[in-house]
Amino acid sequence: MDKLINLKINGIAVSVPQGTTILEAARSAGIKIPTLCYLKDINAIGACRVCVVEVKGARSLVASCVYPVNEGMEVTTSSPKVLASRKTTVELMLSDHNKNCLSCVRSTNCELQSLATELGCDALKYKGETKYYPIDDSHPSIVRDNSKCILCRRCVAACKNYQSISVIGANARGFDTHIGCLFEKGMNEIACVGCGQCIIACPTGALREKDEIDNVLAALSDPTKTVVVGTAPSIRVALGEEFGQPIGTNVEGKMAAALRRIGFKHVFDVNFTADLTIMEEGYEFIERVKGGGVLPMITSCSPGWVKFIEHNFPELLPNLSSCKSPQQMFGAVAKTYYAKKLGIDPKDMYVVTIMPCTAKKFEKGRAHQAAAGVPDIDAVLTTRELARLIKRQGIIFNELPDEAFDAPFGIGSGAGLIFGSSGGVMEAALRTVAEALEGKELTKLDFTAVRGMTGIKEAAYKVAGLTVKVAVASGLKNARALMEKIKKGEASYHFIEIMACPGGCINGGGQPIKTAEVRNFVDYKGARMKAIYKGDKTMTLRKSHENPAIKEIYAEFFGAPNSHKAHEILHTQYVARNKF
Repeated sequence: MDKLINLKINGIAVSVPQGTTILEAARSAGIKIPTLCYLKDINAIGACRVCVVEVKGARSLVASCVYPVNEGMEVTTSSPKVLASRKTTVELMLSDHNKNCLSCVRSTNCELQSLATELGCDALKYKGETKYYPIDDSHPSIVRDNSKCILCRRCVAACKNYQSISVIGANARGFDTHIGCLFEKGMNEIACVGCGQCIIACPTGALREKDEIDNVLAALSDPTKTVVVGTAPSIRVALGEEFGQPIGTNVEGKMAAALRRIGFKHVFDVNFTADLTIMEEGYEFIERVKGGGVLPMITSCSPGWVKFIEHNFPELLPNLSSCKSPQQMFGAVAKTYYAKKLGIDPKDMYVVTIMPCTAKKFEKGRAHQAAAGVPDIDAVLTTRELARLIKRQGIIFNELPDEAFDAPFGIGSGAGLIFGSSGGVMEAALRTVAEALEGKELTKLDFTAVRGMTGIKEAAYKVAGLTVKVAVASGLKNARALMEKIKKGEASYHFIEIMACPGGCINGGGQPIKTAEVRNFVDYKGARMKAIYKGDKTMTLRKSHENPAIKEIYAEFFGAPNSHKAHEILHTQYVARNKF
């Protein structure tokens, strides 16, 4: 058991384990100390000076996020001296900050804005030179506006410590310091994978997704277009947070109702094409195992991960499944199979997806993603964009009735639903692959060893006399470590699942942005993940190959998994990219 340290915070006796910081000790006593630069596990640099406190005997105020507690320490977190220091610090930040808060996408969810209000700051107190920065909107997924940057470096830490990419950092020095790319290149010129972890780490509006709401509204008002929408598995357990609902609330029914009221002609569930992905990917794996194909086979449904391997491990591209992601399969079957059913020219169908992932905006523009001769996907909205669209259209989300998705692409299994969590793709695939190889029904559907928030998970399962070794990684830092082991021959697997974002899609770069207070002290990823598995557990349909709509599309259109027609429409190709 850790040694306990006894101290007083604002006169209250507190006992915490040795090594605890003042910030953490105060939180355990129900006292909030504000922060701007600190993010647990990835950015503890004590740079912003917002979290300063008084420590009896110390010669100056100390940064509570990096200052460890000591026996007998006496701390004051909100003395006049502390509050004056914080206020001055924030006012100085505001002096060189773009203050167009009314039109900023982060207004009311900006940590700088909230802190300035709490401290009673005067935004115009300090006037002087301000720096001009052009907005970098060169990237297909991410927009950077350094006029709103406070140099907290949380984005830099996320890019380096979560994702091991390190394509952004602090350039220049002194007053000219700014966050940028190597040699001041645009974000489209570097090895950025578009995962958006920098966006959800940012406390202000300095980083945001490239907004496509106006494009969608234009399509909805075009009488020549049939506008179809599909929502990713993890959206239903995150969207409610944008409307004040508890983290992890499943709002699937209200989401479908809202999309219908916005004006979408057909409201579908990408869980359907997650099931379709499992059929193609699962049988591709079986063919590789039986036919001596390239192993380990690695999943290809996370576009940030796919671009990462193209940049960093091009020699392992043959290991990637050739399957398109569920998003791209959704657009492909909508504009081929479904357009034909409706008698619509594919060019007159406009397909929108709601995704937890900013990299999906890049993915829709990749080569080999046009099964019907036109792009599979026309627009991608993040969870945040959908929330803004619902509000813009005057829809009272929390008062909506629960409605179902439309047929035929509204039917999804629990296997498709768990795609939203790290380990979900692997578990969904195992449910189908095991039954296909064994030739009998599984007695136990839960492959719990691949679940959870651990960065790298390993397991082995006996299937039809073969010991199938699998691995699951989430977060590109963990993916890099796993790929290095494979390259060096230090690890051997049959099947690997990779998700670009830590925890998987439930923590995607397009999901609702949580403040540092929540990120540091609340298990929001775990709450969303729990809701995903709860949804799966309560469904009667839990295996992709038992989805009646999946059976129908193979019987009517594809013939069989991995058929020639399936490969033409549902599979893709990859390309080696420059490392920098």
